[in-house]
Amino acid sequence: MEELHAIAGGPCGSGDDDKCQNGDCPTVYEMPDPAMLAVQGYDVAHRTPEGESVVMIPEEVLKEAARARGWL
Repeated sequence: MEELHAIAGGPCGSGDDDKCQNGDCPTVYEMPDPAMLAVQGYDVAHRTPEGESVVMIPEEVLKEAARARGWL
């Protein structure tokens, strides 16, 4: 399995800053193919093709990823 590089989101802070209550929050990762991103988020009940998933991720994490990519 390849190592992913987080560009937005990621480990939550300690105490009250950890909104996820588990230390690992929704994250956007760069992929070796610059046209692709990987997303870690909350499961959504939605039927998808095998090997695919739909996840929820906070809007602010996506904006942070867009800034990291130079899109904003």
